[in-house]
Amino acid sequence: MSISLKIAKAELRSLFYSPIAWFLTLIFIFQSAFSYTSTLEEILTRQQLGGNYLEMVGFLTNNVFGLLGVFGDMVKKVFLYLPLITMGLISRETGSGTIKLLYSSPITVKQIVLGKFMAMFAYSLLLVLILSMYAANSLWVIKSVGIAALLSGLLGIFLLLCTYSAIGLFMSCLTTYQVVAALSTLIVFGFLNHIGNVWQGIDFIRNLTYFLSISGRTDHLVVGLISSKDLIYFLVIAVMFLAFSVYTLQGDRSSVSGTRTFFKYSVTIAIALVFGYLSNIPRFIVSYDATATKEFTLHANTLKIIKALGEEPIEITSYINLLDQFIWNGLPTQRNADLDRWEPFLRAKHNITLKYVYYYDYPGKEAELLEYNPGKTLRQIAENAAKSHHLNFDNFKSPEEMKKIVDLHAENNRYVIQLKYKGESTFLRLFNDQLVFPSETEIAAGLKRLTVKLPKIVFAESEYERGRSPQGERDYGLLTNGINMRTSLINQGFDTESISLKNQEIPLGTEVLVIAGPRADFTAKSREKIEKYINSGGNLLIAGEPGKQTVVNPIIKNLGVQLMDGQLVENDNLLNVGKLQSNGPSMGTVGVKGAAQNSQTLANDIIKTTLTREATKSNWYFEEPYKKGKVISMKGTTALSYEKNGKFIMTPFLISDQRVSWLKKGKLVLDSGTVIYSKTDGDLKGSFMTLLALTRKINNKVQHIVISGNADFLSNAGLYRPMDRDQANKEIGIGLFSWFSDGEFPVDTRHTPMKDDRLSLSSSGLNSLKIIFMGVLPGVVLLFASIFLIRRKRK
Repeated sequence: MSISLKIAKAELRSLFYSPIAWFLTLIFIFQSAFSYTSTLEEILTRQQLGGNYLEMVGFLTNNVFGLLGVFGDMVKKVFLYLPLITMGLISRETGSGTIKLLYSSPITVKQIVLGKFMAMFAYSLLLVLILSMYAANSLWVIKSVGIAALLSGLLGIFLLLCTYSAIGLFMSCLTTYQVVAALSTLIVFGFLNHIGNVWQGIDFIRNLTYFLSISGRTDHLVVGLISSKDLIYFLVIAVMFLAFSVYTLQGDRSSVSGTRTFFKYSVTIAIALVFGYLSNIPRFIVSYDATATKEFTLHANTLKIIKALGEEPIEITSYINLLDQFIWNGLPTQRNADLDRWEPFLRAKHNITLKYVYYYDYPGKEAELLEYNPGKTLRQIAENAAKSHHLNFDNFKSPEEMKKIVDLHAENNRYVIQLKYKGESTFLRLFNDQLVFPSETEIAAGLKRLTVKLPKIVFAESEYERGRSPQGERDYGLLTNGINMRTSLINQGFDTESISLKNQEIPLGTEVLVIAGPRADFTAKSREKIEKYINSGGNLLIAGEPGKQTVVNPIIKNLGVQLMDGQLVENDNLLNVGKLQSNGPSMGTVGVKGAAQNSQTLANDIIKTTLTREATKSNWYFEEPYKKGKVISMKGTTALSYEKNGKFIMTPFLISDQRVSWLKKGKLVLDSGTVIYSKTDGDLKGSFMTLLALTRKINNKVQHIVISGNADFLSNAGLYRPMDRDQANKEIGIGLFSWFSDGEFPVDTRHTPMKDDRLSLSSSGLNSLKIIFMGVLPGVVLLFASIFLIRRKRK
């Protein structure tokens, strides 16, 4: 070891006696400083703008240093530095003939290689120390910075530099020309970056080439996940190329047969691949989540669900339709990416089996596919698609073959994932959003569906109520059973069913009965069924509409709640009237009511209600919309009144803004262009309750009832009404049904809220950092390097 250290010291002296090491170090300092200060400047700008821009600030440790921050940026650039440093490690010795002096001295080839690598080890450590300055500075400029995550990122870059150094050292052994060594090193870097995309359609080869690929190996470490498979990869690749360097120099020093050399190289590669293959088996992977919020660790609720599954195996089968829009996500080349998604679950439960079934069938509507492929049969269309994707059509099952396995027509023949456990099964779906694949929340709900009795949402659809159709604008299908919507309740653990109160009984086991927007009076028999259901402690969601008070009020009369006569209207212009009143002397003492009473104002039947503080105590889904002041839009709503001190605990959930809303009595005519507030006609101004929650304890359980003066706020049109980004109708819908199920579904997989969400930095402070890191620091290094090299030259 002492001899190797002497070689390392001599190599470091040689590096820094030439301008190349200083020059590259200066470039590294400037580039990393520019990346760091630019990222801080972008975040600081958003922070100063405030409002919605604050939501883009996010997790600062990751934003500043993660994949899109300093660490991620430098990972993309360090491959340019190392070839210029490593190109002369051995080639300089062989080109000048000094290698013969080393061979003639009592030094082994292993000591030479180790010494050269230790020199690069030290230089890599120097580059990491430069990055550490920015991490250390962030302890003062970032609130509650994640120190463990920063150390993880530094470790990732250091391992990458050491691996690149081992590769460069080997390439330097192959030639006496330093430029050739540098170019060859870049070629190997490119090969290792792209080999992970080669032969991904072949299962066995896919695993081997994926292990050899260096692309993305630092991604987990940079964002705070230290995994044994990544650590083993860097160790194995570095040791393999160091061994290659030893073999090459031994061959130059003594005559070795080609067969023996080939055998040594082959055995080394084989051992590396075996280690790589074993290190990627989920049950052998050990990881440490260095993030402050434990972003890469399964939530305790998820682990509890997995534990409840016991030792029985789980089969996860992906059914991938060749003609589906998500075929790109299911190609064999994406198999390893899929394994990465399932890795945390595979580590938590070892007897999970992943299977993939490929088929072809009409995705959704048959006419749409035939329109773009006139005159072709389904098979011909599928064969052409397989050819386009460079896939073997024989590997795809026909519709007839698929029907013998599973019927996916209810899923519109989309790419779906089926979970099977002890004879039970359920589907996980892909969604039309940026994430596409199910997250931990949806997977946890799917696993839980296999072991517990599912909460059933039953829709009454006999008096023209709003139903479960995903197509109708007035219905609730997107909220309840929209299969392509992540926030749909069917993807969060609920089941839905429709009944006719005229002809059917309310099913046993109903979690909540939904009566939304009935338009006709209930028959005596239907009212009797509803009353019996309520008296037995059943949960109920009943939503009325203006003009239908006489239909709903008889049902809820015994609950102590009534829909008030009239309809709420809203006019944002009244806020401006209030401002004029407070700022302009011409308004005198006329208040908002008077201004509205004496002027005709344009009213709106879309009421922007907000959550009450009491509502946030009932379910965690309401917390964020309340904190951010989001609104719940209700198109066509009336107000609610209720009796206090009744048998139920009454909790207002949604209220209107008293500054802009009033209850219009009589008939509301919107197409006239104007709506007048008239006190003489009985119009009432103020803050009105539009959604009320009732609870009581009955039959050893808590009964939940929700009454709404509007049936549109959870409809297909209401959920996605294009008004503004601060609409929270979806969150309210999920939160209500979570409240009904006592929080059993959806599964709560929230991680600890991030704390590093603010920069303790001003614009002048940022300018000072730019001067220090991009001016003073490079200047000091340049001055020191100049003095050092000039003095060296004089000697």
